[in-house]
Amino acid sequence: MSLFRKKTVSDILSQLKKDQDSNKSLGKYLTQRDLIFFGIAAIVGAGVFSTIGKASYDGGPAVIFLFMFTALACGFTAFAYAEFASMVPVSGSAYTYSYVAFGELIAWIIGWALIMEYAIGNITLAISWSDYFTGLLETMNIHLPQWIQMDYLSARNGFNDAMALMQNGKAFENLPAYIQDAHTAWSTAPTLGNIHFVADIPALGIIVLITWLVYRGMKESRNASNAMVIVKIAVIMLVLAVGIFYVDTENWDPFAPNGITGVLKGVSAVFFAYIGFDAISTTAEECKNPQRDLPRGMMWAIIICTILYILIALVLTGMVNYKELNVGDPLAFVFDKLNLKWLSGIIAVSAVVAMASVLLVFQMGQPRIWMSMSRDGLLPPKFAKIHKKYKTPSFATVVTGFVVAVPALFMNLTMVTDLCSIGTLFAFSVVCAGVLILQDKNIPRGKFKTPYINSKFVLPFLTAIGILYALTINQQNTWDFITNKAQIVDPITLVTSLDKPQSEAMLNYLGENDYIQTTEHADDLEYILTHIKEKTTGNYQQIVENAPVSDSLKFERGFDLFKHKIPLWIFFIVLIALNIWAIRKNLSLIPMLGLICCFYLMAELTVWNWLYFSIWLVIGLLIYFSYSRKHSKLNLQ
Repeated sequence: MSLFRKKTVSDILSQLKKDQDSNKSLGKYLTQRDLIFFGIAAIVGAGVFSTIGKASYDGGPAVIFLFMFTALACGFTAFAYAEFASMVPVSGSAYTYSYVAFGELIAWIIGWALIMEYAIGNITLAISWSDYFTGLLETMNIHLPQWIQMDYLSARNGFNDAMALMQNGKAFENLPAYIQDAHTAWSTAPTLGNIHFVADIPALGIIVLITWLVYRGMKESRNASNAMVIVKIAVIMLVLAVGIFYVDTENWDPFAPNGITGVLKGVSAVFFAYIGFDAISTTAEECKNPQRDLPRGMMWAIIICTILYILIALVLTGMVNYKELNVGDPLAFVFDKLNLKWLSGIIAVSAVVAMASVLLVFQMGQPRIWMSMSRDGLLPPKFAKIHKKYKTPSFATVVTGFVVAVPALFMNLTMVTDLCSIGTLFAFSVVCAGVLILQDKNIPRGKFKTPYINSKFVLPFLTAIGILYALTINQQNTWDFITNKAQIVDPITLVTSLDKPQSEAMLNYLGENDYIQTTEHADDLEYILTHIKEKTTGNYQQIVENAPVSDSLKFERGFDLFKHKIPLWIFFIVLIALNIWAIRKNLSLIPMLGLICCFYLMAELTVWNWLYFSIWLVIGLLIYFSYSRKHSKLNLQ
């Protein structure tokens, strides 16, 4: 049972008072307005300047319902965070909350998982910021070499894909722009033997700058964040004010061209735009009135950002047809298309500022988690060191800078985005479960408490509706999922897996059956197959099924297909267990819905993310059992 020894709320508050009396606590500078600004700084970033384009392309104007759904899911979780923040106003966030609700081992796991949210999340943000920054430089005719503005993995993988596609007939100039850039970066990079020196130097630069700012103090970080938020909001209001005059309501018809499936297709990407509101809870110790201001700050930040997202989505999809919005910089793209280049330039600058503000909030969160873990003895005492002048966790801040900066030079954007999402969702799930565990416990409560609605009267009903939908409207997809029906691979996956003789056989087969409709790209196998798929989905499947190549290259089937469904099967089993738990214990509905929403979004991530996350947790457990358990303050007591 020593693995699940718990801290009490009274002990935490008593220790906080001792630290304040001995001048070992952080400086108290933050008001409710500052917390709202931090929340906006964390949320309004990639969502407005990047993610909203792909989400609008998938869902059409009805993407506004996706933002509402995601805000609702985050709102459920925010209620749980707000209740804990009001109860335990210290810097540990989900880590400290878990220590109270579940005990030491789960608290350690959450603290370790939060590294994936804050530190690895910042790797994602640094890489994205680098892309925006180098794009801005390009518009000013400042051209950096490709090998210092791309990570190693993207360059290597992109080069290999480029060679495979060119081997199969695609000309270099017809390759996607990101693959061209990767090929250029890899082939022009300095080499030492077989080692190519490819690294994202702008990402390193912004991390060093932000780390220095966070190290210098909360007042400086607060002032910088507030200034950047004002810039972001001003630009967004300018975009709305100008864009509304170019809205053509005919572009809103059809409103949901791809139905509910299209709307929900971008759910993981849009959720990533919202994460970060929980970072506000790591500043609890630096708030002047945390028990009142933290809950309000979280809620207002989510509400304000959701309204902004909805307005921007409506304006964007009204200005141009949703089919044109599958771009990485939708705001700049739309105004450039309308020949408003002066506004396009302002948006590009604002995007760089917006991403920097998100970096700032995340970079503040991680050191404060480590500081809390160190105070409890789970990390070396050095991590709890407070700078005498700046009143910041100085050593932990510097270590965070290194942990973020080094991987940002080399890691792939997709990999770190997914790792960040699964770490965040896991922490969110545990916080919601923590509120449910403590629901009937006799412990000191803060000023904020989640409104109680008995979930046993609602959750089984909602589950029954979901089952009915799956068995009627979505019957075919449900049956294919249960029977593990083989799936045809996409054109790029197929083409890059073929060798030269197989590619030639494929081209001969397409030519003999008159499937090649263009002479310009007659040797470009990927272009031909993509054209067939976009024009006639049914024909694409039939054509590939009859192609003279091995079935193992054409289909994903058996365990290779089933393994990707394992997370969803786990979700269904957990959903049944949660229904039983809710009925037996009369659990509160809001945190229960937050738990289910977060776990569902985890299930939507690939099995590889679960595998990497499991490996990450195993490494964390090795550290816990070799150091943390023995040095824990509770163990010493």
